[in-house]
Amino acid sequence: MRIISGEFKGRRLHPPKTLPVRPTTDMAKEALFNLLSNHFDFDDIKVMDLFAGTGSISFEFASRGCDDITSVDKNYRCLKFIKETSVLLKIDAIKPLQRNVFRFLESLDNCFDIIFADPPYDLPGIEKLPDLIFDNDLIKTGGWLILEHPSQYDFSEHRYFVQLRRYGMVHFSIFEAYPI
Repeated sequence: MRIISGEFKGRRLHPPKTLPVRPTTDMAKEALFNLLSNHFDFDDIKVMDLFAGTGSISFEFASRGCDDITSVDKNYRCLKFIKETSVLLKIDAIKPLQRNVFRFLESLDNCFDIIFADPPYDLPGIEKLPDLIFDNDLIKTGGWLILEHPSQYDFSEHRYFVQLRRYGMVHFSIFEAYPI
């Protein structure tokens, strides 16, 4: 795993091989962040990384200047890696939380500019994530939900869906919060 750009550009991080994760590929991550950097000023946003795993996305946001990142995962070992790596890199911007994402979203009362969700591809309930996030008003107007998912999901009919990006086997459905 490497950090693509920013303060820690090129830095390789070595998560334990025993973590139950499928990290976003470097190619997909680079393309996604090119898209995001054309739409958001990373210095002024609040980000949530759901199913954070190794924290790859969180570390990329931090490296690019984002100073308010919430990383949520239910796996203790994943969060331990994120915490240890944050200390190693002297990053204070990442707040790791050990939570069940679905229950956490139902109880949350914060709004974010970007929510990135990369659930395990075989996790039941992936299709419910956009409604759970938008019905609970968790994204600021103009903010994005980026949902990484396998090809069998099609969110194009969702009321907040704006585009699908494909990078190899990685699919990102992008949703934008706007007043209906």
